Amino acid sequence: MTGKDDYYNRSKQEGYRARSAYKLKQLDETSNLFAPGDTVVDLGAAPGGWLQVAAEAVGESGTVVGVDRQRIRALDYENVSTVRGDMTEDATLDRLREVVGDSGVDAVVSDMAPNMTGEYSVDHARSIHLARQAYQVALDLLVPGGDFVAKAFDGPDLADLREEMEADFEYVRTVRPDASRDASSELYLVAKGYLTAPIAAGDELTVEITDEGDEGDGIASVDGFTVFVPDGTIGEEVEIRIEDVKPRFAFAERR
Repeated sequence: MTGKDDYYNRSKQEGYRARSAYKLKQLDETSNLFAPGDTVVDLGAAPGGWLQVAAEAVGESGTVVGVDRQRIRALDYENVSTVRGDMTEDATLDRLREVVGDSGVDAVVSDMAPNMTGEYSVDHARSIHLARQAYQVALDLLVPGGDFVAKAFDGPDLADLREEMEADFEYVRTVRPDASRDASSELYLVAKGYLTAPIAAGDELTVEITDEGDEGDGIASVDGFTVFVPDGTIGEEVEIRIEDVKPRFAFAERR
């Protein structure tokens, strides 16, 4: 028995419903996906191994919602609820929105995979399609700074999807957890720091300094979004260029 087959035995011994639970554990360890009190949505959640990992990570003050077409047997976690439905249908997304409420979610994770045909190009394309569907759900539900994880099979279409995601997050990594089987072509796209700013790096604009930061920088507001400007004086109108955008603020330089 190989070392990676040991994950199956560990899942049985430690009470996880699937060996894939260790993939999410490893993704969380390397990418800091979850924090106590977070709200997490798990797409393709059956049989529930990822739900267990997320529920333990966010704790009693957190919330985890799983979605799958298959029935998910009830879990012994009070912070977990499930929605049965197909994420390709608008009705399922509407029900999910009702469950998570208007506050948004801190992380969307997806282990969705297509029914395998054995034809590599078809299976790869279908996995990218599912990952892109999960990505659209993430854009709909994530709070600023939120994180997204999706499984996809390696192949020619992966780079395009990653490039799309990079426009909406601080950074995107491609990760292969140790718990993935040797023969599998699966990878996980891990996107950190969802960006919802009304501006982007390279934008040039004129702003008015309305406040002063703790370190002496001037503070301007662009459609309610905070921009730090070096050596700004309250009441001053300055021309700036956006240098770096974070989920909740940006840094600019004077032009």
